[in-house]
Amino acid sequence: MPIYEFFCHQCERSFEVLVRSSSLPACPECGSGKLEKLVSLPAPQGKTAGVIASARSQAMREGHLSNYAPSERPRRK
Repeated sequence: MPIYEFFCHQCERSFEVLVRSSSLPACPECGSGKLEKLVSLPAPQGKTAGVIASARSQAMREGHLSNYAPSERPRRK
């Protein structure tokens, strides 16, 4: 089931909810069924090699090695 974004006309709030495309949920704030499905941007693709490399180099500069696998961590003397 996909996540859809809705706008409630009664309380004028936007919210996201996981629903089937054929069903219309109720507003979690006011319970109204007067909703409009909004057009949302698609989720970006997974992390690219460039993003991972820049995050790892920043982590290395800051001394954080949590995003490295144990085999990738630098050896300490």
